[in-house]
Amino acid sequence: MGEVGNDRKAKAAKNQKSYFDVLGLCCSSEVPLIEKILKPLDGVQKVSVIVPSKTVIVIHDSLLISQHEIAKALNQARLEASVRAYGTAKSTKKWPSLYILACGVLLLVSLFKKFFHPLQWFAIAAVLVGIPPIMLRSIAAIRKLTLDINILLLIAVGGAVAFRDYSEAAFIVLLFTVAEWLESKASSKATAGMSSLMSMAPQQAVLAETGQVVDVEDVEINTLIAVKAGEVIPIDGIVIDGWSEVDERSLTGESFPVAKQANSLVWAGTLSIDGYVSVRTTSLSENSAVAKMTSLVEEAQSSRSRTQRLIDSCTKYYTPAVVIVAAGVALIPFLMRASNPRSWFQLALVLCVSACPCALVLSTPVATFCALLKAARTGLLIKGGDVLEALAKIRVVAFDKTGTITKGEFTVVEFESMSGKVNLHTLLYWVSSIESKSSHPMAYALVDHARSYSIEPKPESVKEFRIYPGEGIYGEIEGRNIYIGNKRIAARASSETVPNMADMKGGVTYGYVFLDMIQVGTFALSDTCRTGAAEANKELKLLGIKTAMLTGDSTEAAMHAHGQIEHGMEIIHAELLPEDKVHLIDSLKKREGPTAMVGDGVNDAPALAMASIGISMGVSGSAVAVETSHITLMSNDLRKIPKAIRLARKTRFKIVANIVFSLATKIAILAMAVAGHPLLWAAVLADVGTCLLVIFNSMTLLQTSKPSQAKCCSSSHNRLKERRLQSPSFQDEHCCHDHKKAIAVTDANHTSDGCCMANGDDFGRERGCSSAEETTGRREIGGCCRSHTDGYCAGESAVVQMPEIITEWEREKTAAT
Repeated sequence: MGEVGNDRKAKAAKNQKSYFDVLGLCCSSEVPLIEKILKPLDGVQKVSVIVPSKTVIVIHDSLLISQHEIAKALNQARLEASVRAYGTAKSTKKWPSLYILACGVLLLVSLFKKFFHPLQWFAIAAVLVGIPPIMLRSIAAIRKLTLDINILLLIAVGGAVAFRDYSEAAFIVLLFTVAEWLESKASSKATAGMSSLMSMAPQQAVLAETGQVVDVEDVEINTLIAVKAGEVIPIDGIVIDGWSEVDERSLTGESFPVAKQANSLVWAGTLSIDGYVSVRTTSLSENSAVAKMTSLVEEAQSSRSRTQRLIDSCTKYYTPAVVIVAAGVALIPFLMRASNPRSWFQLALVLCVSACPCALVLSTPVATFCALLKAARTGLLIKGGDVLEALAKIRVVAFDKTGTITKGEFTVVEFESMSGKVNLHTLLYWVSSIESKSSHPMAYALVDHARSYSIEPKPESVKEFRIYPGEGIYGEIEGRNIYIGNKRIAARASSETVPNMADMKGGVTYGYVFLDMIQVGTFALSDTCRTGAAEANKELKLLGIKTAMLTGDSTEAAMHAHGQIEHGMEIIHAELLPEDKVHLIDSLKKREGPTAMVGDGVNDAPALAMASIGISMGVSGSAVAVETSHITLMSNDLRKIPKAIRLARKTRFKIVANIVFSLATKIAILAMAVAGHPLLWAAVLADVGTCLLVIFNSMTLLQTSKPSQAKCCSSSHNRLKERRLQSPSFQDEHCCHDHKKAIAVTDANHTSDGCCMANGDDFGRERGCSSAEETTGRREIGGCCRSHTDGYCAGESAVVQMPEIITEWEREKTAAT
């Protein structure tokens, strides 16, 4: 790892990202104060504030300023800052602090002043015990010329004391301090989710060759590391040797483990359940998938949505304006010697407390924070609140075909030489050598096909390699000009003969090879649609969203894929160049409304950028597509797209509810005050209580939905009933059954919507099934496979059959008992 590793480590040590828990961070009104404190400090490069989780992220030069110096600067403003250790959630006390408890006890004692008048002084003691933190933060804010809730509260407490309403002053202090503690408790739950993202990848790795344990930041690319059963993979890489089942739930949100063997990609932060693998690293630790995911989530949470920016702009002027009005309400009647000045002063104090916009300011960022965190947990990276707001308005979702609707895992089913001058092996050598320089899914299939003939491609022999988007590729090898692609490549090769063979025949895509102007080869590749593509399309329609397919492949290929997803697309365009997709997306936006584009390749990047929302396939997608997109799917499950839209719409509803409730409480308190009931304690309770309600209402977004009602399978021979009677422990949940097996749906091979049964050991695929075994006489019905001798369950059939089976089984079980 040598000198390069040491240089990188030194650089990493110099530029450090530090996390601070800032308990004194109430709402975004404190953000300017924090920025004024930190940004002028030498060595501080960037400051990000995440208000909902009370977190400050600082990128700084550790040689110029340390973490503790940054925390000290924040604490001089009494912001209660502390350094957060890597991957740990901030700790909050189970019970309120002693000064809060003391304040509460003293206030309680003072309430008995009617029986013994001197007890009223206990209320003053309660104020003196609870007010210091508020006072110190107010002084710090005044020094930085910042008007925040602490100053407004201090004015309110001072006014109550001036009117000798000692109990009310103490009640205000107690309400505020208890509310701060409750907010910290709530934010710590949200922060725990963020901390779990940070700590997904371990900080050490084991070198496979020596067994030495090293820090992951010292591991270079192409280093061989060992991962045993039960260990978390520390760095992205490719399996060189061994076998294991890996739980990728933390990264992709998928419940089922994935088998990994030689040449399989593995990701940092995923868990090796069993087996042993040696992995060759393909990235540095700071560039791993989980590191990028954490960084994207942090950036998204620290960014402000359009709604939040609008609210912040309004509150920037709202608070000073209300304070000025409050001062006028207090001073003008006094100067004019109006009657009952006490009522005017009380009204002014209520206005002062109402000048705090905390609940309104928190209404958007807390909901956005929780939604982004929920999305990240399920394998969806949404790049900010603006994206979330735009996603809720989507009316059309357009899909690329290859690698998006289809798996992009091609198999060569035919490869022929069409020239007597070029034999098959020579043609395979040329094609594989040129294709090995491409990242297109078809290229991998062609290279693997050549290797099956013991032909090893030599990309170093290729000169003048060029990619023609939507057409194919070109390369010069051994002094020959080779063109490979679809029928459009013929024009690029200046060939007068355009291939007249159908580009698509029975689900097979054809490609062509030209040597200069002469067609010398033809090949055919097959591909299948992704699991869940049809279900995703149906769910989008239920949401009132139109779907479209935009592909550069032939019309026949597009229609074949359309058939595989049950003819669900409403708009289909084929044989498109990348610029054609851009024009179509622009047209859809103008004609239909906000449009999302889903793609995975470099060719899709322009369309992703043009769309209202670009969605990239993170696992199989190109780096350009991921960078250009607004949302990244960490798995290839298209069903997450309608889930993301539902989450966005639910978040929008929460934000609207928060804003309406925040404004309603302010208006109600002000109306009561103007009507002659200026209750200062009620104003404080409304302010802090609304803040808490906004937080807890937003945190419901983090809740996971309950599993759907179980379904079961039946057969024409009632074998399920027999199996249940034989084994009382047999799960009553949705299951697949045959004479030999009864397997719960937690197995990766079984569908969540219905299951397949056969007389043998064949099971359903992950979602529905299809079988090439014609001897079983299977055919696909309602997303499940049926044989002539077997029953099936899927969709409505399962719902209809299940109560009968359960009822009969329950009767027999009761009778047997």
